[in-house]
Amino acid sequence: MISQMKTQDASLYKIGEVSKRSGVGIETLRFYEKSGLIDRPSRTASGYRVYDGSILERLSFIKKAQMLGFSLDEIRELIDHKRSGENPCGHVRAKVKGRLQDLDERIRQMMLYRDELAAELKQWEKMRESEGHVCGLIEGSHIEHPARTSGLKRN
Repeated sequence: MISQMKTQDASLYKIGEVSKRSGVGIETLRFYEKSGLIDRPSRTASGYRVYDGSILERLSFIKKAQMLGFSLDEIRELIDHKRSGENPCGHVRAKVKGRLQDLDERIRQMMLYRDELAAELKQWEKMRESEGHVCGLIEGSHIEHPARTSGLKRN
């Protein structure tokens, strides 16, 4: 079975070869196609999907955008802007600027929480054991910035 076909001006790749070259799974490629992240590929006479070399650039873009924190919906919006002739870089800058502001606020909240937690532990170290319903240390805690609002996951 031939996975790469040559035409006069470009290479065409079957889905398995695209998957291998890009590191993106076949099912993910099909999902990206259904969700509009990649264009529908041409088909061979026998029905195999065949992609031109630009698919590898698109998949690289998707991966990089994900690493920068963009959701698939946001990535699709950027691609749609480009398809309609717009340059989406202004949207990217605005989105990243907003993310940085959000991160700065989360870091500030985390630092407040960290400082409060360290102060609480310092007090607990002086007390050793504390009686209570379950644990007097927790019951007597004066923490004001709960973990759930500081970005920590609670189990």
